[in-house]
Amino acid sequence: MELLSALERELKQLDERSLRRRRRIADTPCAPRVTVDGRDMLAFCSNDYLGLAAHPRLAAALQEGAALYGAGSGASHLISGHFRAHAQLEERLAEFMSPHLESARALYFCTGYMANLAILSALAGQGKTNADLFSEALNHASLIDGARLSRANLQIYPHGDTEALERLLKASTAATKVVVTDSVFSMDGDLAPLPRLLALCEQYGAWLVIDDAHGFGVLGEHGRGALEHYAMRSPHLVYMGTLGKAAGVGGAFVAAHETVIEWLVQRARPYIYTTAAAPALAHALLASIDIIAGDEGTQRRAHLQALIAQLKDALKLQRWQLWPSQTAIQPVVIGANDEALRAAAALNAQGLWVPAIRPPTVPVNTARLRITLSAAHTADDVAQLADAFNALEQG
Repeated sequence: MELLSALERELKQLDERSLRRRRRIADTPCAPRVTVDGRDMLAFCSNDYLGLAAHPRLAAALQEGAALYGAGSGASHLISGHFRAHAQLEERLAEFMSPHLESARALYFCTGYMANLAILSALAGQGKTNADLFSEALNHASLIDGARLSRANLQIYPHGDTEALERLLKASTAATKVVVTDSVFSMDGDLAPLPRLLALCEQYGAWLVIDDAHGFGVLGEHGRGALEHYAMRSPHLVYMGTLGKAAGVGGAFVAAHETVIEWLVQRARPYIYTTAAAPALAHALLASIDIIAGDEGTQRRAHLQALIAQLKDALKLQRWQLWPSQTAIQPVVIGANDEALRAAAALNAQGLWVPAIRPPTVPVNTARLRITLSAAHTADDVAQLADAFNALEQG
C-alpha cells in the first residue's frame, strides 16, 4: 500500500538522521531509582522536581479521592463533571497565588497543553480581527500551537530580547495585544526576563501570559513559582502552572483576575469541550499544594538547590558544554545527534538514565543530554552522575 510505504520511507529517514524517538517502559513509581525495560536504573530525566510523584501522602490522598468520587468524572465541567474536589482545588490555587494576582481566581485543566491552547485561543482569538500575539522564540510547542489556533497576527521575538519586543509592541495598533513566554525554558533551563516583560505589557496595554510549567512549586520561597521569584503582581498577568511536574500528580491550572477566568470558562474551547479530569486527581492535588506551601516543601526546595550547586561544581567538561542554568534543568550540549545518542547509550550501560534531546525539540547542531534533578535524589546520586559524565566526555 503506497500510503504505508510513504510513511515507512519517512521513518527510515528519521533513523538515518538519528531522530527517531522510542518509548521505554517503567515498572516502578516515578522516582530516582526505577526499573525500566527490566533493568534497575538511576534516573535523571523526570520533571518530578520535588520528588512528590511517589509521596505516600499523595498516594493515600489519591486512594481517598477514588473512594469518595470514583474513577472518572463522566462529563465536561460545564455539564456534570465539576466535582467538589475540583472546586476546592481551584479555590486553594487561587488563594495560593493571590499575593501576585489581583482578584485571583483559578481554573483547573486536564493538561498544561490544553491550558495553553485555551488561554491563547480565548484571549487572542474568538473571531477577533484586531489582535497581535507576540511569542518568545523558544516557547514550548503548546504555546506555539495555541498561537496558531488563535489565528491572531503572530509575531515572534528573539529569545530574551526585550528591546526587539518593545519595538514590536510600539508599532502595534491592535486592540488586543498578548505577549506569551515560558518562565523556565524547558530545554535550556534559563529564566525569561519576566519583570521587564511585565513592564512593557503594562506600558503598552498587553496581557502577559506566563507558562510556568517548570517553575511552579520550585521557584520562590513558598513555591509560588516565577511570580514569587521575581516578586511580581499585576492585573496584566495570566499565569499557567502545571501540576504533573513539581506538584507530582497531573493536570494544570490558569490563575488570573477573576474576569479573565470567567472569560475562559465561557469561551475557551479546550476547556468547554473536554471531559473533566478524574476528581480523585484534584483531591490528591490538595495534599500536594499543602506540601509545596509548607515546611516540607521549603526543605525539598533547599535540598534541590544544593544538588544543583553540587552538580555544577562537579562537572569538569572540556568538549561538551554545560548550559548556564540555575534551575533543576541542567542541559549538557553535545552538538551532533549521533554523538548525543552514543553518550546517552554509554550512560545507560552504566545504569544512568539521561535522555538525548534532538531536533526539532532543540535547534540543529545543539543535541544535548538533558539532566533533570529532583529533591528525591541524594548527594551520592549526583556524584555518581558527575563522575560518569566526566569520564565519558574525557575518555
